[in-house]
Amino acid sequence: MGRSITFIYGIAVYVIFLATFLYSIGFAGNVLVPKSIDSGAQGPIVASLVINLSLLSIFALQHSIMARPAFKRVWTKAIPKAAERSTYILMTCVALILIFVLWQPLPTPVWDVRNTVLGAVLIGLFWVGWLIVLASTFMIDHFDLLGLKQIHAHLKKRQATEPGFVKIGFYRLVRHPIMTGFLIAFWAAPTMTVGHLLFALVTTGYIVIAVLRFEEKDLIAQIGDDYVTYQREVPAFIPGIGRGQ
Repeated sequence: MGRSITFIYGIAVYVIFLATFLYSIGFAGNVLVPKSIDSGAQGPIVASLVINLSLLSIFALQHSIMARPAFKRVWTKAIPKAAERSTYILMTCVALILIFVLWQPLPTPVWDVRNTVLGAVLIGLFWVGWLIVLASTFMIDHFDLLGLKQIHAHLKKRQATEPGFVKIGFYRLVRHPIMTGFLIAFWAAPTMTVGHLLFALVTTGYIVIAVLRFEEKDLIAQIGDDYVTYQREVPAFIPGIGRGQ
């Protein structure tokens, strides 16, 4: 893959990411998209559960396996190192698109507080959660996180600099504010259906396990004692709760 092709590929992946990110908001919030988490007719419950859990498992496996350093070392023997992050983002988008297309609605309400003050608060929190996700990417290095920095450096025949360990903005409050934003957005539903609850429960479990068991192990190996100190001083997801975990 030549430098120009790698650059065009990375830009195309970023555009796909933006479209997928925006659709994710509509999918989780049941707004402005043709198929959302609660739209459509309910099919057989057991079949729907199996399909939905399979879709979430595909996403979890892709997202975790491709993020591990050992996989990256093998993977970059087949593709340019500069395209590794873009490819990871692309495969994440593919896994999400599968969820959007194949998700089976389970629309029975668990709670419904639409047209109430609590409902309005939850709608506000939903949007706050997504804003936290997006803002948090810029507080570290948005363009490195999404592969643009790597492909640009590759195009210019330079080595992309690794982002340093920083504690700014939301990262002074929690270690993983991007995940905090997702958790807020997934749970802040004025109408919580069985299908949405399944989605929220499984993604919450995945986030906690993947981050605390795998991602932080990699971060300690990469950063060292500074990250161990950071773990002791700053909670993982909720400000003031869970220091050292």
